[in-house]
Parts: sequence; structure tokens; C-alpha cells
Amino acid sequence: MWMVIALLAIIGGSLLFHVLSPWWTTALASNWRQMDDTLTITLVITAIFFVVINLFIVYCLLRFRHRAGRRAAYQPENRRLELWLIGVTAVGIAALLTPGLVVYASYIKPPPDALLLEVVGQQWQWRFRFVGAAEKLGASDARFVSSSNPIGLDPDDAAARANIVINGNEVHLPLNRPVRVLARSNDVLHDFFVPPMRARMNIVPGQVSSFWFTPTVAGRFEAMCAQLCGIGHPNMRGTVVVEDEAAFKAWLGAQPTFAAMLAPAAPVQTAAIDLVARGKALAQSKGCVGCHSVDGSTIVGPTWKGLFGKTETFADGSTALMDAAALRHKILEPQSRTVKGFQPLMPKLDIKDDELDALVAYIQAAH
Repeated sequence: MWMVIALLAIIGGSLLFHVLSPWWTTALASNWRQMDDTLTITLVITAIFFVVINLFIVYCLLRFRHRAGRRAAYQPENRRLELWLIGVTAVGIAALLTPGLVVYASYIKPPPDALLLEVVGQQWQWRFRFVGAAEKLGASDARFVSSSNPIGLDPDDAAARANIVINGNEVHLPLNRPVRVLARSNDVLHDFFVPPMRARMNIVPGQVSSFWFTPTVAGRFEAMCAQLCGIGHPNMRGTVVVEDEAAFKAWLGAQPTFAAMLAPAAPVQTAAIDLVARGKALAQSKGCVGCHSVDGSTIVGPTWKGLFGKTETFADGSTALMDAAALRHKILEPQSRTVKGFQPLMPKLDIKDDELDALVAYIQAAH
């Protein structure tokens, strides 16, 4: 009898949890209400099966419980029961799959007038590209990836040079206009996910993923990576800003084209300022910002704020003054010593001497 009571408690508790739970989907901010409806259908169908199966077990426990003087009759097969089970199961699976297939077919077939946006994932940050005056995305290839060309555009392709590149984690989109997203990865498996839009798609290295959505609510929305992509995965976040068409065009017009990024930088007042700026760009392109902050917050590795000139304590109990020489050695040989309180997770970087100087200068400036 205790098993019957336990099963009834599980059924009642599960139903109450889903009815009273505060953990429901976020407010919808796109056209994909069909996704919410599909999720609801899935929850309802699985809930029906869950309740019916468990109530059937309760019935069996009561109806066929052990009684003195009675023996169970062995029945090796029951064709009628098997047909009913096959039929009900087939209907249930079809009811689960069909709405999802219909919605997915629409999800990957954008309207012809959709705005084209490329999303590029790299441990542990996002970058974006718009077509610009070229009206199409130019050629890209992994062999072109560098600190000055982090998304690997072909510098000899006229369309690529006219594309607008957003070399940061924030992108703006126009309100009530369809957006077609082309997503690719520079390294490992990622997943671009904007929860209020119900928009997400796996990004497989070497492939281009595609989906679309129409933002219907203005505001700032968090984007994230929904696939475990390494130690900095929890910090691979971005921002999608939805605004009216005029504001979007003004923002887009202020962003640089790829050709402008390739142009020689304007002279600066001092070489040191230029070196720090290059170090900041390198920290972003090489993924350092996924593990090290510059505002004092702790991520995966020690913060760079105040690191230069600090006496650091290591896991083996030794200490060292973090001057330029110590920082260079730590970057080149990250597994030589581990800072106390952290794990030895930093990979060895393929880095040139001038890039190393720039990174050290940037760390020194993070005070």
C-alpha cells in the first residue's frame, strides 16, 4: 500500500509543481508563438501519458495485489492489448513530432525581404556582420582569421570589404522586421540563443546554420551560448538591442566596414596608447576576455585589474611580483605555476613577440 501512496503523491506533486511553478518561459518578444504552443502541446501530451501510466500502475498494484490462496495466471501474449498499445503510442509520438516539424520547417525558411545578419561564435564571444552597401555577405575563410580580421573575411573580395563588421558582443536590430541569421563558428560547437525571441540554433564548425525571427518588442535582450563550449562558456553572452528602424539605421551607419578596419590606423599621440589598443583587440580576438576581466570581477581566471605590479601567490605557496617579465612568462608558459584559488586551465597560446608586448601593455593599463 505504501507504493500506491507514493505514486499518488508523485502524480499530485508533479501536477501541482507545473501548475504553480514560477519557472515558465520568458515573455515572448518575437513572432514565434508557435514554439510556445509546441512546447505546451509537448507538456500536455507527456503529462497525460505520465498520469495514465502511473494510475495504471496504481490500479495493477491494487487489483492484482497478493492474496492468500490465489495464483497468478500466465498469459504469454495478448494481441488485442499489443495493438492498442502500438496504436496509442503511435498517435502520441505523431502528436509530439508533427507540430515541431511544421514549426521547424517555417523556422528555417525566411521571408525574401529579411534583413541578413551573420553571427560568428568564438571562445568565448560573439561577433556580427551585416551586408552593408554590398547587399550580400562577402567571402570568408578560416585561413584569413587574424587579430585584425577575427571573422576571417577575404580582404580581396569587394563584397566582403563593403560588409559592416560588429567586432563586439552587442548587435542592434530593427523592430518588426524579419531577420535571417547565418551562424558559423571559428573554433568549437556553439549555439546562438536569444530566449525572449525563442530563437536558437547549433553552430557546427565548418558549417553555416540558418534561422529567422521577427523582433516584436523593443528593448535590450540577452543572447547566450546554449552549448557547453569550454571553461568560459557561462560568460559567452551578448546583447541584442531592438529599436525602431530610424535608430537602427543611425547605429548601423556609425559602424565600420571591413575595408575601414583594414585601413591604416590614424596616428595617435603616443606609441603606448596604440600598443594598449592593440592589446585590447588581441585580448578579444584570442578569447582572453572569456576568462579574465578588467573590472575586478572574477571569472574563470584572475582579473587583470590591478594585476600589474601585484605580488601574486601561487598554488605551491610561492609568490612573485607580476612585472612585465613575469606576465610574459605566465602568458607563454601558462602551466608553469597556477595562481592560488584557480585551476590550471589556460591553454598555451601561439603568440608573437609584438603581440605579447601589446597584451602586457593592456594588462598594465588595467588598473
